Amino acid sequence: MLDLFAKAKDRSPMIVVCLQECERMNTLISTIRTTLEDLDAGLKGQLNITDDMELLASKMFINMQPDIWIKYAYFSLKDLLTWFDDLMLRIAQLEEYQEELIPPKTLWISGLFNPMSFLTAIKQATARAKGLPLDGMDLKTTVTNERDPSNVVEAADDGAFIHGMSLQGGSWENGRGGEQGSLGEMVPKELTPELPVMHVTAIERHLQVSLGYYICPVYITTLRGGTFVFQALLRMESDDSDPRYWILMGAALFMQPE
Repeated sequence: MLDLFAKAKDRSPMIVVCLQECERMNTLISTIRTTLEDLDAGLKGQLNITDDMELLASKMFINMQPDIWIKYAYFSLKDLLTWFDDLMLRIAQLEEYQEELIPPKTLWISGLFNPMSFLTAIKQATARAKGLPLDGMDLKTTVTNERDPSNVVEAADDGAFIHGMSLQGGSWENGRGGEQGSLGEMVPKELTPELPVMHVTAIERHLQVSLGYYICPVYITTLRGGTFVFQALLRMESDDSDPRYWILMGAALFMQPE
């Protein structure tokens, strides 16, 4: 079980996110443990087999996420074995997050129950630091040229580095030197290439520059729809590029590809 640090004195936005994520993870882990123990006892004849036990056993047999776990889990279309591996990675990140109550140098945004809460925390922290109204803040997204998150050795001075998003309907071409890369045509056999580490900051809405950028929707799963999280501005090849092209291509970012 993960510690909740309920008595933490500093209730900064980043700490609140950590506490909320740990609480939801504890609930999920507790549910998984309890239901598996009950099923084990039922199979041994120590308890009567219930409908929930039968449903749990049948879903596990066909490698699907059990409904009773989905109720407390996060959006995911993965099969059970892949989902469990994903769960272990999420727990590992939360353990690192809670150790000092600060996010990792680059956060695996896909590993959160509520990714938007972390992004909102960035806006809240910036608004507090600069004395600006929260409702006037916008997220600014800058895709770095670093494709390996482990190479990020220092946390961002402003905002946060995040990773774990995949692109559909296009590819990402790294920039030269310190220049930001841009959207490019799909590469054959690469249906969902992973996006490099992204730097997310908060700025006043009137300072946001959209010319030359594609306003890309970010979803948790490829179901799109109700799994929408936020809009990221992805740089196009030039300021003259037409963003409608990428709309027709269905270009979007996903946090949990199958």
